[in-house]
Amino acid sequence: MLEQSNFVKIRVAVPVSHADNIRKVLSAAGAGRQGNYDFCSGSQKQVGRFRPLSEAKPSIGKIGRVETVEEELIEVLCHIDLVKKVVEAVKAAHPYEEPAIDILPRLEI
Repeated sequence: MLEQSNFVKIRVAVPVSHADNIRKVLSAAGAGRQGNYDFCSGSQKQVGRFRPLSEAKPSIGKIGRVETVEEELIEVLCHIDLVKKVVEAVKAAHPYEEPAIDILPRLEI
């Protein structure tokens, strides 16, 4: 029987240059624990694309110009009780003004 898990998967896109720091932030906030292990994560490379609008304060790129950035998409497990703390920590450390952070539900068998 499938049941809702007490864990979610958090996925965050970050420039490759900042990926190690974000992994440290995720771990320090309590994400990435699996049984008797911590600092657990997976990642894959991707290209992020965006165009800063006139109100933006981009850390990368220029207003009105489409930018591409080599990124890592980092995934970690996180207990649902820690999600708010983890997301706040990532936002505080992330170089983007509007970081892409996904919170995905999980099922247990």
